[in-house]
Amino acid sequence: MTARQKLGWVIASVAFLLVGVPLLISATGRTDLYYTLTTVALLSIISGGVWLTFYIGRINIGQGAFALIGGYVSAILVTQYGVSFWLTLPLAGLFCAVVSIVIGLPILRLRGVYFAMVTLTMTEVARLSAFALPITNGAKGIVNIPLPGAVTLFGVTIIPDFATLTNPRLAFYITSVVMMVVCFAFLYRLVHSRVGKICQSLQQNEELASSIGVNITYMRILAFAVSSFLGGIGGAMFAAIAQSMYPSSFGVQDSVNFMLNCFLGGLGYVLGPMLGTFVLYFGWDLLFKTGDFQLLIYSSILIVLMLVLPNGLLSIRLPVQKRASL
Repeated sequence: MTARQKLGWVIASVAFLLVGVPLLISATGRTDLYYTLTTVALLSIISGGVWLTFYIGRINIGQGAFALIGGYVSAILVTQYGVSFWLTLPLAGLFCAVVSIVIGLPILRLRGVYFAMVTLTMTEVARLSAFALPITNGAKGIVNIPLPGAVTLFGVTIIPDFATLTNPRLAFYITSVVMMVVCFAFLYRLVHSRVGKICQSLQQNEELASSIGVNITYMRILAFAVSSFLGGIGGAMFAAIAQSMYPSSFGVQDSVNFMLNCFLGGLGYVLGPMLGTFVLYFGWDLLFKTGDFQLLIYSSILIVLMLVLPNGLLSIRLPVQKRASL
């Protein structure tokens, strides 16, 4: 597929998400699907951050911590200090990035197993901190978070006040899809840049990369900071949609799911987290009717898929390409 064809597919896909999907939902009257699809888009953004840490050869099981921190940062700034939500969105991501740098400086110098062990505990530490800190209001959480307000530029309204819209779910859907497109476009550009090639070399052979002058600790921390930034803005959006934030909003299970999204979609593909999130989210819902056997069937299917498709669902297309080239 040529670069022009790829660009055409991307434009068509984005147009379908932003125009086609709302038209279909409007025709069917299933406005509840806006919340479902918005959730999938945000979960894929957060999972995209986890995928980036996998790209440098590090296992990240703590992304739920940064989604929780990002949600609280946004909620506190909006409710207690009156800061515009749109300003808290990048601030939440930046705060998470700073926290990740503080955590990453000592442990990212060590072998990967130590990083995995630390990230495994981070989500629970963040949850317990949210229970204990007065500014987070403990178990009561932060409620009655106002909907995102309007953004004006030179007297022109760029973003409307969500509270005045008849269907704020549509506005959240469009916002989340745009964020998802920007996120994965950024990841694609990063992977295909000089920095991305260096990150890939860390995954393959860190000793060799270090021998040619690559500062592997700096690159690890950079990737972890970007990953945490994505987790923070995803959590901030969830807080705005739910108009509340609790210590239980993100848990260890969410961190595991973010990791599974990457595995299922394909660690070798930028769009792997997006596809993995879609399949896992809707797959879990489809198995709801199985009752007590839901978790057993769900886990069994995941194990079989990972055994049969170790490179993820996106690897299915590889044999087709090979046959076409013969």
